[in-house]
Amino acid sequence: MRTDNGVSISPAFDPGFSPATLHSRPPRANTPAPVDTAMSPSVAGYTFSTDDLPVAERFDAWRRSFAPMLEVTRDARTEFQGSQALWDLGGLGFSRIKTGALRFSSHPAHVQCRPLDHWVMTLLLSGQCTTTTERSTFHGRPGIVQIHSLGRPYHGVVSDSEMLMLWVPRDFCRDMARILDAAEFTTLDTAMGRMFTSFMIGLAHQLTCMRIDELPRLMSATRDMILACVEPTDDRLEDESDAISGGLQERARQFVQMNLFNPRLSAKLLMRELAVSRTRLYRLFEPAGGVNRYIQHRRLLDAHSALANPREQRRILDIAEQRCFDSADFSRAFKREFGYSPSEVRKGKRIGAPNHADANLASLPPEDRLGALLWRLQSGAKSEIAPCCAIA
Repeated sequence: MRTDNGVSISPAFDPGFSPATLHSRPPRANTPAPVDTAMSPSVAGYTFSTDDLPVAERFDAWRRSFAPMLEVTRDARTEFQGSQALWDLGGLGFSRIKTGALRFSSHPAHVQCRPLDHWVMTLLLSGQCTTTTERSTFHGRPGIVQIHSLGRPYHGVVSDSEMLMLWVPRDFCRDMARILDAAEFTTLDTAMGRMFTSFMIGLAHQLTCMRIDELPRLMSATRDMILACVEPTDDRLEDESDAISGGLQERARQFVQMNLFNPRLSAKLLMRELAVSRTRLYRLFEPAGGVNRYIQHRRLLDAHSALANPREQRRILDIAEQRCFDSADFSRAFKREFGYSPSEVRKGKRIGAPNHADANLASLPPEDRLGALLWRLQSGAKSEIAPCCAIA
C-alpha cells in the first residue's frame, strides 16, 4: 500500500507481525523471548486482542484499555474487534493498534481526574480520523502523522483503522516541550513531517528484533528526529509572545514539579524564578485557576499517585504533610478534586486510579498494560528496562 505522498506503509512489516497474525499468534511477546545469554535480551512486546474474549465483553475491555486517557464509545449495533501490540522503550511507549470504528473524547473532568499529559504521535496506516478541539478541527489520513496532547480537551471519531502510536512523556526531552506544545492538534503534512512517517514505520519494523542495550541510542535518535521534523513553522506560532509564554509555562511547570515538597513554594517564589511581574505570572496561570490553585492541583495529583502505589506504606497523614497539607485540609481538598477520599484510593476501590504504575507489565491483565505503561512514563516510576535507558 502507498499513501498519497508516496510513502510505502505496507501493513505487513515482517512475516511474524502482520495484522492477520496479530490476532492469532501466541502471545510470545508477553515475556522476553529466549536469547543467547552472551547478548542483551530483546525488548519485550505485549499483545492484547479482543478476539480472545466473549463477544459481549470485547468493547468493555477495549474501553478499559484506553480509560486512563480517553472515553471511547461505539455503535452498539456492530460487532467490535480490536488488537494492540505494545512496547515499553524505557522513556517512551510505542504501540501498533487495530481498532473498529469508535468515537473518542477527552473532556475537562476526565483530564482532571486522570491527568495524563503525554503527547501522542499517531500515524494512520489505514482508515480516517477527525479530531475537534476548542479552537479547530483537523483530519488525519494514512501516511501523515498527527499530534495530540492528552492533557487538553478534544473529541473525535475514527473509522475502522490501523495505526502506529508513539507516546512521548512531557519530561522526555524538556528542550522540545515548546515545540510539541506549538504543534499539538496538527498534522505533520510537510516534507520533514513525512520523514517522521518513515521513521515510525522503520521503528515498527525493527522493534520485534531490537535489543535492550540498543534503547539508549533509539531514545537519542527519536529525540533528534522529533526536534528536526516537528519544528513549528510560522503559521503554528501565532506570534513571538505566544512562544515566550509557552517557554515560561514549561519552566514554571518544571519548577513547581521539582518543588512540590517545598513549603515555601508560592507565587512569590515563582516570580523570582521566572523573573516576571506578578501580573505576567497570573496571566500565565489564569487558565489553571491561578498560581495557588495550580500548585495545589499538582500536589494532589502527586499524593494520588503515592496513595495508589502499593509499595507506598506510609500513613495518609505522612503523605499529606510531605506535600504541605494538614490532615483536615488534605482530605477535603482531595475529595473536592477527585470526587472520592484518599482512603478509597489507598484501599484500591478506585479502578481508574494508576494502581499499576510500578507493576511488571507481563503480570497485568492485557487490557491494563497500556494504561500502566502511560502512568509509569508520567510518574517517572522505574521502568522494567530503566537501567539501560537513561537519557542525558
